Amino acid sequence: MTRIWRPLAAIGLLTIAAAPAPVLTTPEARDIASFAEPLTARVTDVALDLTVDFATHQLSGTAALTVDAKPGAAAIVLDTRDLTITGVTDDHKRPLQWTLGKAVPEQGAPLTVTLAGAHKVVVHYITSPDAAALQWLTPAQTMGKVQPFLFSQGEPNLNRSWIPTQDSPGIRQTWSATITVPQPLTAVMSAERLGGVAVGNGRAFRFRMDHPVPPYLIALAVGDLKFQVLGPRTGVWAEPSGLAKAAAELVDTEKMVTTAEALYGPYRWGRYDVLVLPPSFPFGGMENPTLTFATPTFITGDRSQVSLIAHELAHSWSGNLVTNATWSDSWLNEGFTTYFENRIMEALYGRPRAAVEADLYWDEMQARIAKLGGPTAPTTRLHGNPFAGGLDYVKGSDFLFTLEKEIGRPALDAWLRSYFDRHAFQPQTTAGLLADIREHLVKGDKALEARLRLDEWAYAPGLPTNAVHIVSPELAKVDAASTAFAAGAPAASIDRSGWTTQLWLRFLNRLPRQLSTAQLADLDKNFDLSSTGNGEVRFAWLQLALGNRYDPALASAQQFLTAMGRMKWVVPTYKALLAQGDWGTPTARATYKQTRAGYHPIVVAQIDKLLP
Repeated sequence: MTRIWRPLAAIGLLTIAAAPAPVLTTPEARDIASFAEPLTARVTDVALDLTVDFATHQLSGTAALTVDAKPGAAAIVLDTRDLTITGVTDDHKRPLQWTLGKAVPEQGAPLTVTLAGAHKVVVHYITSPDAAALQWLTPAQTMGKVQPFLFSQGEPNLNRSWIPTQDSPGIRQTWSATITVPQPLTAVMSAERLGGVAVGNGRAFRFRMDHPVPPYLIALAVGDLKFQVLGPRTGVWAEPSGLAKAAAELVDTEKMVTTAEALYGPYRWGRYDVLVLPPSFPFGGMENPTLTFATPTFITGDRSQVSLIAHELAHSWSGNLVTNATWSDSWLNEGFTTYFENRIMEALYGRPRAAVEADLYWDEMQARIAKLGGPTAPTTRLHGNPFAGGLDYVKGSDFLFTLEKEIGRPALDAWLRSYFDRHAFQPQTTAGLLADIREHLVKGDKALEARLRLDEWAYAPGLPTNAVHIVSPELAKVDAASTAFAAGAPAASIDRSGWTTQLWLRFLNRLPRQLSTAQLADLDKNFDLSSTGNGEVRFAWLQLALGNRYDPALASAQQFLTAMGRMKWVVPTYKALLAQGDWGTPTARATYKQTRAGYHPIVVAQIDKLLP
């Protein structure tokens, strides 16, 4: 789509900025993963001017940081990781003294800049070819196989490897960027797109985010990209060969935005677009403002995996609008978002489908608690347990399902909407959330306080006794079908009309792990499991079939591993092949030799350990 070049001044972006977003001062809001000292001097705005070099796998240029310093503050401390700093100046090009501290594994090194009265610090730098947040893909790793591709992944604290700033979710910053890329590539970012112009042998694209965001949400992608409109404020970016299928899968995106607004208030980010990344993208999705990054494996042809989009959209409220101040409270992002996702799915596709997904959350929660050491294990707490082994999603959402049961949906919805309004564009902690619930919901009602068990949910391991299990009648029917098949019923007798991906997964995962070749062949013949294009179903089938040395599964696994690079499927499938010794190992080695160049580096690192 052709976009008009608009100078920043022409759209009012050079006017006086609004007051910076607050930085919380309570002890639990201190981010131990950041070197920053924001109560002394903090970054309020970042202006990037970077050139992308695919030959060297580096970005080079400047980051101009607007600084809000306390009176008498001598210096500002920034987060960096593997950056080559070539100089630091103020906005008048006067050199500023700086020192780069000792590097800490997984955290990087502090960059301390003497302010000397400056209110803007300009860092001149070059990124490492191995920058942790930047993933450089060869043409072989893309769908089109012609042009290279670059994307960033900043969560939780990786953006310091390409942006020298205070890289903490509790230090929100506005930002802008000029990104120069080679012809004929296109740059997109998680911000308003202001246009692009030819510059020498390349093109320079400009972006602006007026709302203060946590730094991990600054995102960049560069590649052979085309755009298709989905609705008045929604659209999809993808490689040309995949654009039509992506747009068909995302046809309900505009409805999702409208539905989310009806639940919890206005969408405050302008546009909501989706970027479909190349097949080698190893993750599910990333909620970058205005531009969700998504795996192409959600495209199944039947829209059965669009809950992924509902989830990333919901982050526009829980996570992007109100953000955990530190990653010790990641459940404030993921738990709220998982609940919100379920409400969007219910509103759009009906209560039965939402109940299926909520019931599966319960299954996942029980499995994760067991994997983390059981209900008394400290690792099953929400607060103080970054990402909680994925428990922050499902236990966090069950906290809200429980609130809904105890106080009623209307009261919960009214509180959530006001919560997002009152804390918009601000950081939050568990203590702050519980204080808000007590002020606006409990209101001194001791009986209600006792029923809610707020502190137990937030700070204790396991599940409180008031945890809610939403039971889906649809899943009960599928469980009966699994039991019947295991007992000898033929596959053809199973009524699977109307089964979604979630129901197929329940059916396959509830089957006994030991089945005969005849039973596996019966399933495969009737349900085409070895050739299904639904990645979730194919993966669940392969785990079962490879575990039973079902010969046709070898060719299916090889084709599956060649077609995509999603880490949660690729690595376990190789493990399943290797676990079968001489039967599966030759296929694993032959497939990896063929596909290694097409996998993402973090996937390669894992499989290299399996296949030395």
